[in-house]
Amino acid sequence: MAVPQFSMAVPQFSPIPPTQTLTMRSQPNSPPNSPPLGAQRDWIWRGYQIRYTYIRSPQAKGNAIPLIFLHGFGSSLGQWRFNLRPISEYHTIYALDFLGFGASEKASANYRVSLWAELVYDFWRSFIAKPAVVIGHSLGALIALNTVATYPQMAQGLVMLTLPDPQPRQPPAWARAIEQFFSSPLLLWPLFKIVRQPGLLRVVLRKIYQNPDLVDDELVELFAKPARDQRALQVFYRLSLTRSDPEYSPILKDLLPGLTLPILLLWGEADRIVPFRSARQLANLNSHIQLVTIPDAGHVVYDESPEFVNQAIVDWVERVIESGGLPLN
Repeated sequence: MAVPQFSMAVPQFSPIPPTQTLTMRSQPNSPPNSPPLGAQRDWIWRGYQIRYTYIRSPQAKGNAIPLIFLHGFGSSLGQWRFNLRPISEYHTIYALDFLGFGASEKASANYRVSLWAELVYDFWRSFIAKPAVVIGHSLGALIALNTVATYPQMAQGLVMLTLPDPQPRQPPAWARAIEQFFSSPLLLWPLFKIVRQPGLLRVVLRKIYQNPDLVDDELVELFAKPARDQRALQVFYRLSLTRSDPEYSPILKDLLPGLTLPILLLWGEADRIVPFRSARQLANLNSHIQLVTIPDAGHVVYDESPEFVNQAIVDWVERVIESGGLPLN
């Protein structure tokens, strides 16, 4: 498929050196035995139970910009296990599980990106109510993009760790009918029982991770535990229907060009899920995007190169958002 050509000039940014590590400058000490994900709580949204977490560091400046972290597809706020606590030394941190994922309710809902964007906005309005930086990975990046485009008053900046195209070429009507037939709960249940097994999850995750040695028991349980919820199959079924629906998500080329806030796009060069070639195509859609490539990292850059990602986010927020400066060349 031909890639559209855009005349918009895009600045060229040098990637952060691959040898850079997260020194986090003064490196304040976290409280002893502090949980890496903060104090998790539940919140009722439209009658649904939503899991979230919150970390406030006494070391953070009073005017520090709050950060909201949004997880990827099939995951939960637990995916940020190596990111939330270090970054909370500089910013108040919020993260939540989307409806249907993680420890949030497995609801009988019409799952769409717009629904999750409404959830994020209502969460921001209820708990933060001041301009924040919204940070998302994969599906979370797509939701973050849709949220700040729909509710620009809530965001000072946008950070996306890979951004999938939600609108692949649609199959013909007859093919969609067959796809819906095979999405029947009776047919999905045997498949679902297989894919949620820890052994298979470990194999799949080791294929996704550039360094398979990072796939530990904690990571496997992070994906396996929500699938054991008795209503997880219902979510799986509903998602299998809506993800092929053209109304599932807005089109990227309709959203990105209109944004005027600073955008940081982080992408692993070895991403096998959303290939790196997509990154440069997306950067051409908006001159406010700073593209930072992460060598030797794949789709889960936050977990494979956490020090690199943490430092990139902290530095970018301080230099571009708080100081009003320009990205470094």
